[in-house]
Amino acid sequence: MRETSTPTPPLPDDPAALRALLLAAWAERDSAAAERDSIAVERDALAARNERLQHLLRKLQRMQFGRRSEQLTEDQLQFAFAEVEASIAETEAEAEKRSPDLREKNTARRRAGRGRLPEHLPRIERVLLPESTACPCCQGAMVEIGCDTAERLDVIPVQFRALVTRRPKFACGACPGVVVQAPAPVRLIAGGIPTEAAVAQVAVARYADHMPLHRQSQALARQGIEIGRDVLASWLGTAAAEIRPVVARLREILLGSARLFADETTMPVLEPGRGRTKTGYAWAIARDDRPWGGTEPPAVVFHYAPGRGAQHAQVLLAGYRGILQCDGYVAYKGLASPAGVTLAFCWSHVRRGFYDLAKKNTAPIATEALQRIAALYAIDAEIRGKPAEQRLAVRQARSRPLVEDLFAWFEVQLARLPRGSPTAEAIRYALNHRDGLHRFLEDGRIELDTNTVER
Repeated sequence: MRETSTPTPPLPDDPAALRALLLAAWAERDSAAAERDSIAVERDALAARNERLQHLLRKLQRMQFGRRSEQLTEDQLQFAFAEVEASIAETEAEAEKRSPDLREKNTARRRAGRGRLPEHLPRIERVLLPESTACPCCQGAMVEIGCDTAERLDVIPVQFRALVTRRPKFACGACPGVVVQAPAPVRLIAGGIPTEAAVAQVAVARYADHMPLHRQSQALARQGIEIGRDVLASWLGTAAAEIRPVVARLREILLGSARLFADETTMPVLEPGRGRTKTGYAWAIARDDRPWGGTEPPAVVFHYAPGRGAQHAQVLLAGYRGILQCDGYVAYKGLASPAGVTLAFCWSHVRRGFYDLAKKNTAPIATEALQRIAALYAIDAEIRGKPAEQRLAVRQARSRPLVEDLFAWFEVQLARLPRGSPTAEAIRYALNHRDGLHRFLEDGRIELDTNTVER
């Protein structure tokens, strides 16, 4: 069958009409070209986002399945998740521009899940009125019958300012050489430019928000303020010297507590003049009495030491008398004494040994151990925040039988296992710390683990 083509319409004879037709054709061609270019740009952007997501996926796969040296740190993992979430949001935003229905659907979803902004935030109200409140039918005055209210989170960017202190001098016209002037205010850094608030901002950004000093220096430079990393470091050093008495007092208060948590962890420390880092240790003691309804406020004190030997624990906890919740590290065991420190060991560390085994291999003994320990945590979840006496009563009635059965089961399983097997090592760790692991059954103030200080 022969194809028939649509006949071309005749061109107008009028030059003006012909010119208008030609301009319309050019405009249509330009519009089609622009749309084609837009589609190409969008395609390239989607391809770039897809490549980035594929790269992040490979990183996550290495984290889970790769060699230990290739696995991501916690910070790298959080960064990867943030990148994925940002890419998803970018793709959704582009799709919403093309689809009003999708935009309406996503808007409803966001409203349902966002919750209300905190009450302590100041509310800046903006009232939007119609252009006219006269009735379009009769022109009579309309009355308000309701109001739709929406809240959005706003921010005032950090604003730097220069505080100028003027100290006028006054002289007596009748008495030569008599001059008075207000004394200069005391500065945190003599001769320095920062106020106490500026130093505090640098400290919070560095230690609470983990923002390195060179990045803070770059942020200041964007505002036209040139302050080097070394200067910021000197500010922090001065601040540390000033708050040392506060830290000492806080440690003194904590050592007066009936119960404390303790832990230590590695931290990289720069070696002056060597251009590399060495391993130091951050020791911490903490108090949190909220799980048993205690009234003392939570607090923590950090202490740097070059090692993790027992002498450092003795310095940090010198003079302490009470319950110390810790892991089974030998440095803490030397503190125990009948009239001094009572050690309560961490069930989370027991659980961790079995968890690693159950995760990597088919390990029925480890899996059952995890289930038995989970039952203890489930009971404690029910009594969190209750008075210590009530917690103790519940533990005596419900947790103690489970603990006694668990340790009896440990001994039976240990006798069946090869001495050097990983499962035997995990069981032996629990048996070697039996007394400290039973301690939570004797005092309702004691927590099952030391997660409070390990966060």
